Amino acid sequence: MTRRFFAILCLTISASLLLCAAVSSHWSRVPEKDHIRINPLATHPESVAAGALVYRDHCAQCHRADAMGDGHKKPPLRSERIRSATDGDLEWFLRQGDLGHGMPSWSSLPEAQRWQVIAYLRSIQ
Repeated sequence: MTRRFFAILCLTISASLLLCAAVSSHWSRVPEKDHIRINPLATHPESVAAGALVYRDHCAQCHRADAMGDGHKKPPLRSERIRSATDGDLEWFLRQGDLGHGMPSWSSLPEAQRWQVIAYLRSIQ
């Protein structure tokens, strides 16, 4: 019984750690000034098409052309997580990246292109 108890305890602790890691996600670190930013290109119809091109050139190799990810380390971008994030959250994340999870920083892209990618992501939700 002791061996079984410790096995269950280890599983419980592992599950708790995974849950804590998921809850304290990268999004929780977005500064308020970035969180409240609004996409200045959201109302420009050409932004979606331009964002699709940027997505194809910079994002599709990891997140796939359909934005559904690879089912493993590369997450889908057609998700509740993306839908519920603000435009400012997304721009901050693109700018900062998350190398620990394989997401490079796209700060080298002009800011307008980052906003275009966000307009594109919004359009495919």
